[in-house]
Parts: sequence; structure tokens; C-alpha cells
Amino acid sequence: MIPKIVIIGRPNVGKSSLLNLLAGRLISIVDPTAGVTRDRVSTTVRLPVDGPDQPEQHVEVIDTGGYGITDEKELTADIERQIARGLAEAHLILFVVDVQDGVTPLDETIARMLRTGDKTFHPSTGSKADQQTVEKRIVLVANKVDGPTHEIKAFDTMTLGFGEPVPVSAKTGYNATLLRQAIRSRIDFDAIGAQAEAPDPGILLAIVGKRNAGKSTLVNALVGEERVIVSEIEGTTRDSVDVRIEVGDRVFTAIDTAGLRKTKSLDGDIEYYSQHRSLRSLRRADVVLLLIDATVPVSQVDQQLEEEALKHFKPTIIVVNKWDLAEETHTQDEYMEYLGKSMRGLDFAPVIFVSAKNKEGLKEILGMAANLHEQAGHRVPTGKLNEAVEQLVKEKAPSSKFGHFPKIYYVSQVEVHPPSIALFVNDPVMFTPAYRKYLLNRFRELLPFSEVPINLLIRGKPKQEEE
Repeated sequence: MIPKIVIIGRPNVGKSSLLNLLAGRLISIVDPTAGVTRDRVSTTVRLPVDGPDQPEQHVEVIDTGGYGITDEKELTADIERQIARGLAEAHLILFVVDVQDGVTPLDETIARMLRTGDKTFHPSTGSKADQQTVEKRIVLVANKVDGPTHEIKAFDTMTLGFGEPVPVSAKTGYNATLLRQAIRSRIDFDAIGAQAEAPDPGILLAIVGKRNAGKSTLVNALVGEERVIVSEIEGTTRDSVDVRIEVGDRVFTAIDTAGLRKTKSLDGDIEYYSQHRSLRSLRRADVVLLLIDATVPVSQVDQQLEEEALKHFKPTIIVVNKWDLAEETHTQDEYMEYLGKSMRGLDFAPVIFVSAKNKEGLKEILGMAANLHEQAGHRVPTGKLNEAVEQLVKEKAPSSKFGHFPKIYYVSQVEVHPPSIALFVNDPVMFTPAYRKYLLNRFRELLPFSEVPINLLIRGKPKQEEE
């Protein structure tokens, strides 16, 4: 367990920028448009040691949507419910105010709700003791203080009733160290029983797919709670959201991503950044869950995601969602045949039929993800690999149009995740794409990589070594 720190404030005060500052990298999308953040976006942050007697500590920092936003897609109630859920489990609250705008009526509303333990923010509180505890958990952050000359403006925020603010600039990093020190001083790590090391994220599962395929519904079904906002309106999810799942002694981190669409159809910077983060989530994942909507034909976007997974050699599970709506017109065998023609590159990947909305068919997903991760991490002894190659060459030797014959000197597995097999040969040019495909298909049959991509490397030996 590590302490949870929730960032709250009205729209456009710099909450997402503050999360990125504490994380030291881009996590939340930052844009001048109000209401960009909708879900709870979180990341683990290391708090540097301030003195010789202090241990290193880690905290989970959670960005939330702007309170009081009138969402263009009528998701205001969903956003505020996500804020409430985050605050209910927070060990510390960073209440962010924009000093350039000064204290606004909406800031005062948020302050009042925090002080009184309003049920909108704190569903589990009510007693005076609880309310006092809530106040002690709040750090007032005066943002957009770009230097010492602007610090005087920060003290105007003391009228909100949370004591002296921490003046910072999330954009420039001004007073970032002071903010980290304030966070550390306000958390009783021993009382929480916090572990000093960062929690193991386990197996990273990127859930990708086109818009409205049901990615957020699947995340909530796997977690067992409303962790991300679900809506039938396209483009609800914008940030990539990491959600931790523990099943027995296994740990997974599901990454809910924004739905992809054709690049030419992207509308503005926010959609561009959302799409970029979705693809980045795929690249950092250990296993990809490619969600296919069974009620509509396989699209160009589905095939683009297939190519992206293959390009980065990502173990992939094709999850056919909304099967409850499609099974009246197709059998699973018929749909498998259709998928084989539509997504030829992933013909070796396992396929699971589910209804995320009805929570049907979900048990297999995590078990299969663990299985694929294990396959991708397997290491085959060099002797066994050379035996396999010798057998394959006897079955079908590479042909030559160059007057001399291709030779394979030896083979070795040089890497795992993905499994990378290097063949050292006399002339790589003579190993055609067709023969490489033959080798890959037969490797999957003979080696423990039947359902994961293999990175096949054809390497020529230096001429002196060859002689």
C-alpha cells in the first residue's frame, strides 16, 4: 500500500500540469480547453529524500476532472462521481487554485464542500471527527506563481480557510521541491503502513480498439467497480488510465485508452494527443487486448492496431466484445473464419468472445494474458534451437537464384519479451520473405511460442569468420 494523493480544483487551474510536474513526465493531457480530464488519471511518484534520516517514499498521485465543468457531452455527473470516488480514498488532497484569476466563487464552493465534508465529495464522511480529519488532509496549492514577485498573490487564497498555501508553477517547475516537501510532511507513512518501494505494476495490459468498442466497460468489469467513465457517446475517454488489478498472487495493470479513429478524422489537438497516448500505451504494454466490436465489420482502424501490435512484437489477445448482440447471426466458428480473413497477421493470436456489459466470458482474459506473457518470456536452449533449424532445413531448404546456396551456421535466442531468434547465415539476402514466414510458422509449432510474435533476425557472418 502507498498513500493516495488526489488533485482537485475547478477547470483550468493546472491540475493536469501539476500531476505531470510531480511525475516528471507527461501523464495527463494538458490543453487550454476546459474539461479535458474526465477520468481519474494516476501514476506512482517517488518523493526524493530530504535528509539523511529520511527513507525514500512513493505515493500515488491522482488527477481528477475540473469540478463544476459543464461538459460538452453531458458527462458532468460522471466526472463529479469520479472526483468523489477519488477523494473518498485519498490520504492527502491537493486543492489547486489559479492565482492569476484570484479566488473565484467556484473555488469558494469547492472549499466549502471540502470543509463541511459534503457528501458529493466525501460519501463516507459525516461526523465532526471525520470532517476535522478531512481538513487536515488538505494542502492548498496556489498555482501559476511563476516567480518570487508573484508569491504575494498566493496569500490571497488564505481566505479559503486552509492555511498558508504552497506557491508553485506547474508549468515552469517553480517551487516543485517545496511542494514535494509539503506532501511528505503531511503524510504519516508509518500510520498508513506504506511500503517504501514502488508497487509492482505486474503485467501491463493495454486495452485498445476503435471508438465505442467497449474498452472502458471492459476495464470496469475486470476491476469490479466504476473506475472509468462509460458512455455511449464517442470520444468519452481521452487520457490513458492505468488501473491496478490483483487476482490471487497475480498483479495486472489494465490501461484504458482512448478509442482510435482514422488520422484524417481527428478533430483538434485533444484528439491527436489522445490517439498518440493510446499508441504509446500499446508500445509500453506487456500484452495487448485488441477489442473488436462484434456488431460491426472489422475496420481499417482495427487493422491499423493489428499492424501496430505486430510491428512492436506485442503478444495480443483478440477480444470479441458485444458477442451477446452478435451470436444470433453468427456462430463462433463462423466469426473465427471471418477474423482469419480480416486480420491475417494475427492468425496465431488467441480469440476470446465476451460481453463486457453483461460480464460474460471475462474469466479467460487475465489467465490468457498471463499465459502469453509467460510464453514471451521463455528462453529456449541453443542446442534445442539448432536441432529445430536442422529439422526445418531438411524439410524445406532455402532456394537460391545466385549461384551459391544459402547456409545457416547456427541459431541462438538473443532476447525475451519479445522472443528474438537470430540466425547466423552466409548471405541474408538469400533468405526471402516467404522462407522467413515459413521459419516463423514452424518455430511456433516446434517451440513454446505458439501464440506470440517472434522477432526473427537474419544475420550475416563477417567474411573473415566465414572463411
